[in-house]
Parts: sequence; C-alpha cells; structure tokens
Amino acid sequence: MSFDPHRVAHRTRTLAQGFAQFLLRGRTADLAVAVVIGAAIGALINEFVKDIFTPFASALVSWHAGAASAAECNASGTFCFRGYPILYTNFVDASVSFLVIALVVYFFVIVPTNKLVSNSFLQPSPDPAMRKCPECQADIPKLAKRCMYCTQPVAPE
Repeated sequence: MSFDPHRVAHRTRTLAQGFAQFLLRGRTADLAVAVVIGAAIGALINEFVKDIFTPFASALVSWHAGAASAAECNASGTFCFRGYPILYTNFVDASVSFLVIALVVYFFVIVPTNKLVSNSFLQPSPDPAMRKCPECQADIPKLAKRCMYCTQPVAPE
C-alpha cells in the first residue's frame, strides 16, 4: 500500500470535524469551562473567608485581643485589626490567579469554540421539506400555499 498525502489530509480533516462536532454537540466545552471557573471561584472564596472574613469576625466577636501584639504586626508588615492579622495579600494573589484563569479559558476555549460553531461545516443542513417565503424570508413548508407568518400567498414548488 502506497502513501497518499491527499488521502491522509482528507482523513485528518474528517477526523478533526468529527471531533469538533463531538465537543460541541453535548456542550462539552461549556461543562469544562464551568468546572474550571468553578474551581477558581472556590479558591477565591476560600482565600477571602480564611484571610479576611474570619479574622474580622474573630476581632469583632472576641472580648480579648488577638494572638498577635501590635509590635508583632508592625514588625511583620501585615495589617492587624484588634490583634488579628488580616492577610489581604493572599486574597489579592487569589484574585489575580482567578483573572488569569478566566482570561486563559476565554481566549483558549471560548473564542475557538465560538469560531468552530460559526463555521458552516458545523451548521445543521437545511430541512429539505422547507423553503423561504419570498416576502418575509421565514421558513415555510414546501407544499404551503400561504405563508404562516405574513399570510402572503405563495406558489407551491
């Protein structure tokens, strides 16, 4: 059997089209995006609760000062509220990480998926039993004598 580059190119093209249709048929890309963005939002919320909300709530509810003294807070360079260190830098890091993940997902998953969907080879073929109304351009059955949308009489095909 000899090597035919045209046949290989054709098989590769049909394989890529089939794979693209598989990815887009069941909203696989949407599910993958939801999982990735959900994990990133979960990390962001965890950092907020752990490093900002919990120390503030502890400082407001407790009657005594936090574990860190004012000298320890000033020496470490962290912001302290009633002796409880507020580690806002961890939350900023998680926010930047979320933004980077969201940008990567958008530019490397959403944009290519939208481009694939807009290509004509992935569009469903037109229904052979339908035709366009000459007046309003709506899809009507081929055997119709009048358009169901604009009520314009049409000649049957």
